[in-house]
Amino acid sequence: MSGIESFGLTLLIVSAVISLALVSNRISSALRVPAPAIFLVAAAAASDLVPSLRQVSLGVVENVVTVALVVILFDGGMTIGVRKLRAALGAVVSIGVLGTFLTAGALAVAAHLLFGLPWLLALLLGAALSPTDPAVVFSVLGNREITGRAGTTIQGESGANDPVGIALLLSLAGVTTSAGFGDAFLGVLGKFAVEMAVGAAVGLVGGWLPLQLVRRVEMPSEGLYPLRTLAISFVLYGAATLAHGSGFLAVFIAGVLVGDAAAPFKREIERFHSSLASLAEIVAFVILGLTVSLSSLFTTNAWWIGLVLAILLTFVVRPLVVGPLLLATHMPWGERVFVIWSGLKGAVPILLGTYILASGRGADVVAYEVIFVVVLFSVVVQGGLMPMVAARCGIGMRERPPRPWALGIRTNEEPAGGRRFRISPGAPAAGRTVDDLHLGEDIWVSLVVRRGRQLRIRGDLTLEQDDEVLADPDSERKAAALFTARSQQ
Repeated sequence: MSGIESFGLTLLIVSAVISLALVSNRISSALRVPAPAIFLVAAAAASDLVPSLRQVSLGVVENVVTVALVVILFDGGMTIGVRKLRAALGAVVSIGVLGTFLTAGALAVAAHLLFGLPWLLALLLGAALSPTDPAVVFSVLGNREITGRAGTTIQGESGANDPVGIALLLSLAGVTTSAGFGDAFLGVLGKFAVEMAVGAAVGLVGGWLPLQLVRRVEMPSEGLYPLRTLAISFVLYGAATLAHGSGFLAVFIAGVLVGDAAAPFKREIERFHSSLASLAEIVAFVILGLTVSLSSLFTTNAWWIGLVLAILLTFVVRPLVVGPLLLATHMPWGERVFVIWSGLKGAVPILLGTYILASGRGADVVAYEVIFVVVLFSVVVQGGLMPMVAARCGIGMRERPPRPWALGIRTNEEPAGGRRFRISPGAPAAGRTVDDLHLGEDIWVSLVVRRGRQLRIRGDLTLEQDDEVLADPDSERKAAALFTARSQQ
């Protein structure tokens, strides 16, 4: 077979795999198993059937997954935005930072006492399993709307604690066994603090930069605007990393700042990054799955250790760690239980496992396989049961089907004051007339779309939940409070 034919065969196989993965959501819905689990298991099974697939080097795997996480975190930050994150900021910071440390410590103690793992390896394993995963969380929640602060808290935690977990593991990886406990502990804290501070600073500056470029520097084609924001996200990651900061935190913060800001071609930018993040999720889980042999899990005791740690993490460690941290948020008990349950593991723990695996020692290989088992349990069991747990906790979770048609007007200048809102269930505006808003709330409504049909604006038109509204408010914060349920603010 000639070189060009071999390359054509490779493209055929890769494109066929991606095409099958893109329709896997239908299989996922039928089986009630999140799509990332299907990607992960299918790739691992393929590597058993065709051992040559497992020859991808760890360096390539780490680089590919890193690129995928940059894309996923930036899109996740834009999905949340400043307005939604502000309401859940306390919970996100507490469980994203302190919760990650406590979870890593608790898992390390369990791994050492129950299975005799050396302390350093147990700490590395705990650090790898402590962060939740944005790829899985955004995949499970991406087409579902959740009432209250629970959804924002879960998404914010998954974006915030990934940089924390990665920085923690890399700091621990630099510890030598000869170092004293005090020196090692101070070294880990110092390196961690520098990574977080530098990453946050780069993210705050980087969130401002793309908005200025989009608003002030015109491009010859609308298709170039999303490419520019993508390039900027990688610039931020690279700049923060070179400055010894957390590139993942910088990208996530920048995405949050961009999320709510008005900018030309904003919808095109959002759609582009959402599509790219979906592709990045597929690529990350497939290439990570290729690094694991399903048959080897049962020739060692990795499956047993992983299953025990997964059960402890889900039903003991996370409730004991995250539960108390959520008390200060004054969330309803149902939302707190749902957040505790929804600490999904995924690509990030497996990526961190590759850092452990890079040392090449036998015990580290077992640790990597343990991480795979924990992730598989989390995605299948926790992710698959999230709708049921939400129902038991009284959390509104409903499917948000894609809407293929759009209604809008293009303008050369930024519209003065016009903003789009969707009336959420329980919002103060639901059940009120247009006259009520014009006279009592100083908000001018110029467009109402209900179930795909534009309504004629009359004073006695009563607004309903799920109506799409184009309004000109005196205060955007006041309008957001009017069209959004109080529990979601």
